[in-house]
Amino acid sequence: MADRTHDPAAPARAGRRHRVVVLALDGVIPFELGIPQRIFGRARSAAGVRLYDVVTCSVRPPGPVRTDADFAILVEHGPEALATADTLVIPASYELGPVYEEGRLTDELAAALARLRPGTRLVSICTGGYVLAAAGRLDGRPATTHWSSADHFQRLFPQVKVDADVLFIDDGDVLTSAGVAAGIDLCLHLVRRDHGTAVANEVARRTVVPPHRDGGQAQYIQRPVPEPQLATTTAARAWALGRLHEPIQLRDMAEQESMSVRTFTRRFREEVGVSPGQWLTRQRVERARHLLESSELSVDQVARDAGFGTAQSMRQHLQAALGVTPTAYRRTFRATEETG
Repeated sequence: MADRTHDPAAPARAGRRHRVVVLALDGVIPFELGIPQRIFGRARSAAGVRLYDVVTCSVRPPGPVRTDADFAILVEHGPEALATADTLVIPASYELGPVYEEGRLTDELAAALARLRPGTRLVSICTGGYVLAAAGRLDGRPATTHWSSADHFQRLFPQVKVDADVLFIDDGDVLTSAGVAAGIDLCLHLVRRDHGTAVANEVARRTVVPPHRDGGQAQYIQRPVPEPQLATTTAARAWALGRLHEPIQLRDMAEQESMSVRTFTRRFREEVGVSPGQWLTRQRVERARHLLESSELSVDQVARDAGFGTAQSMRQHLQAALGVTPTAYRRTFRATEETG
């Protein structure tokens, strides 16, 4: 999965803030509807300046929109707001009708989406991806949705490359996520992609959620909440995070939990969804990103502090994870900082 560190659509058009428009369809899930406002609405520059405008709209004139709960919401913007979007977010709905049943848009929804300007970034949360697929925006592209809907999604839209095992997929100008909390991960990923890890981490801290779950992490983890009295790998992860600049062996992590390497590896994968080695590499990539953005350290020093040892090793890992070199990454976010 590509992680785009610079996106030409991210800067606001015509000198204004980047506008995120959220499309509320009948049957919308309130939790998912609120994610974009919570994440994008909290993003601030180092000077405290808001980085996004967030607007919620309907496919009809302003008025009530049904939710899947025992209440409706009053939406104050109609479909004309879609023409102002730099990014469109479509949360999940349980009343997609022909979109879910036949893979086609209603005339009303098709007319609303026709208002989008070329180049608008498209984002779906959970079954919101059905709308993008029915509009033909996912043809030939990788996409994901909630794991429980993935088989149906693939049958309905065989031209889409469905991956049911990931939290989200970034395909440049079109991004899709799995259900519920994965929408938070995707929106934080976009803030990080647009404005860097420092801004995204601050939003995550204020929202009291983990600052980063990689899009390639498994949707379904066998034991996400440990059973009572069952040993976990939490202490080992905390121990490793404090020593990323040092060589860390698998047996060292296992010793923190008084487990055998075999038991620790199995338990770690059950809890985190990836192997200890994969997790360590991701943490070191995140550490390198932070240092490249926020410090004046040389690339060699960043490589040592992040635990990669050499600049060449770090370059290979960043190229694999982000698709850019350390120097290009630092240049991108220094430019973003200067223009933001």
